[in-house]
Amino acid sequence: MTAHASRGMEDANVLIIGGLGFLGSNLAHRLVASGARVTLFDACLDPYGWNYANITEIARDVEVVVADTRNFEAVCVHVADKDLIFNFAAQVSHSLSMERPCTDIEINCRGNMNVLEACRRLNDGVTILFAGTRSETGEAQYLPVDEDHPDNPSDIYSINKLAAEKYHLMYHHVYGMPTTVIRVGNTYGPRHQMKHGQYGVLNYFIRRAMLDEPILIYGDGEQIREYCYVDDVCDAFYRAAQTPKSIGEYFVIGSGEPVKFIEMANRVLRAVGKGSLIHTPYPEGREKIDVQKFFVANDKISEYLGWHPTITLKEGLEKTVAFYQTRLMEYI
Repeated sequence: MTAHASRGMEDANVLIIGGLGFLGSNLAHRLVASGARVTLFDACLDPYGWNYANITEIARDVEVVVADTRNFEAVCVHVADKDLIFNFAAQVSHSLSMERPCTDIEINCRGNMNVLEACRRLNDGVTILFAGTRSETGEAQYLPVDEDHPDNPSDIYSINKLAAEKYHLMYHHVYGMPTTVIRVGNTYGPRHQMKHGQYGVLNYFIRRAMLDEPILIYGDGEQIREYCYVDDVCDAFYRAAQTPKSIGEYFVIGSGEPVKFIEMANRVLRAVGKGSLIHTPYPEGREKIDVQKFFVANDKISEYLGWHPTITLKEGLEKTVAFYQTRLMEYI
C-alpha cells in the first residue's frame, strides 16, 4: 500500500527509527492501536533515552531491531519493504554536541544520509517523516517564529539537525521522494528519559521534584519557552503521514502557550506537590548556546493538516506526573 495516499493506518508497514525513545515509542502506541504493523529500529545508545519500559504495553505487537543508522547495510535491510518511515533517531543533547562534535556529525548527518540513500536505492516511494528541532532557528529575530523565519543555529547539534532537515527536503525536490519535516520544540510527557537534564529538562525537573531533590535554575529563569505534550506532537506526525499535501513541506509546531522558564519550574512543583528551586550561575559556555525567547505560530500546520495543540501545560503536567507516580523506578 502507499500509506500517504490513505486516510487509515491499518496494515501499513511502518518503521520508526529511534523507536525505543520518547517520541518514537509514544507514536508506536498510537500506530499499534490503529492497526499498523510496526518495527522499532533503535541503536540503544546511552545517554539518548531508549528504554524497553517504553513499550511494555505493546511489546508483543511490535518488532524490535537493535541497529545503528551509521550501519548502512542494517538500514538497507529494514527500509526496503516499508510504507512509512518515521525518522526520529538522533544525538539530542546541545551540550554533548559541543563536547563531541564528530559524534554528533556521525549520528545526525551521516546516519540520516544513510537512511535517505538506502531508501533512494531500495524504496524511493516510501513516505519519510523527519523530526527536526526548534533550535535550528537559533535566537528569534521575531516572534512568534514561523516557517519563513531565517535559521541561525547556535550549537553543533542544531547545525547538524538543520543539515539533516535539508537533506530530507532535497531528496524530495531532486529525486521526488515523499519527505516531510516537522520541527519539534520542547516536548514532554510519559516515557521521556529522566536520568539527566541534557535534554528534556521538564521531565528531569519532575524527577527531581518527585525525589525531593532541588531543581537548579540557571540565571534568572526569565527565558521564554513553550512546552508541547507528546500526544499532540505524535498527532502532528500521524496527520502528516496521511496527508499528501504535507509532502515536501516543513512545519514548526508549538503548544501555543509560551511561559517563562521559572514559571514552568514552579508549575512542576505544584503538579508534583513538593520540591524546591535553587538559582545557580550558568555552566561555562552554556549561556552562549541558550536561546532566550522562543515560541512559534502554528498557522501553516493548522492550514495543511488541521492540527492544533489540545493539551494545556497544566493538563500535560498532571498526566505526566500521574504516569511517573506508578512507574518512576523504570525511568531513574
